[in-house]
Amino acid sequence: MPDRYPGYDVLAKRDTPSWNEPTRRVIAARLATPNAPRFFNADEWQTLIAICDRIMPQPKTRAPVPITALVDRKMANDEGDGYRQTRMPKMQEAWQRGLAALDAAASAKHGKRFHALAAAEQDELLKAMQAGKLDGSEWGGMPAGTFFSERVAHDILAAYYSHPTSWNEIGFGGPASPRGYVRMNFNRRDPWEAVEAKPGEEAKTREANERVR
Repeated sequence: MPDRYPGYDVLAKRDTPSWNEPTRRVIAARLATPNAPRFFNADEWQTLIAICDRIMPQPKTRAPVPITALVDRKMANDEGDGYRQTRMPKMQEAWQRGLAALDAAASAKHGKRFHALAAAEQDELLKAMQAGKLDGSEWGGMPAGTFFSERVAHDILAAYYSHPTSWNEIGFGGPASPRGYVRMNFNRRDPWEAVEAKPGEEAKTREANERVR
């Protein structure tokens, strides 16, 4: 994965006018999320780790975003979305039911739980889930395809892009409160935003981004 914003570290904004105290507290709590389950049981945790690894594979060149822990944190803290698809149960129940159903499907087809399967076998089951082709009593009437879109993809991607490591990858400056974004037109950036590297200009861009605060 190419480094599109070399030298940029959004956490360098922590004690600058870019972030206010509520932002600092929220990000500090997010960074302190323990990489251990508070909501899911041991089997659910294993399965969720495997799903996260397939939905959002991460580079080996940096510490990974703790996606599984962030999803677990959302469930443990009951951080709802403010809405719910009518055919879906509450998010905690949806995840527990979906993880158990995916393990049941893996065991029925391959004789192993989902986390123990090869990557290609995991992908096959996830694609079947996305297409709504998994069913069985374990789903309890919850549509597999809706579970994939409303919970799996939604919660995993939201967790990934809530983390400063991911913000560095996309050049995002965070909530920017109270400073705020001003230059909102296409291909315009505020002076405190990261500079995207162009081919051959990585060193120059790195120097510029190391000064961004």
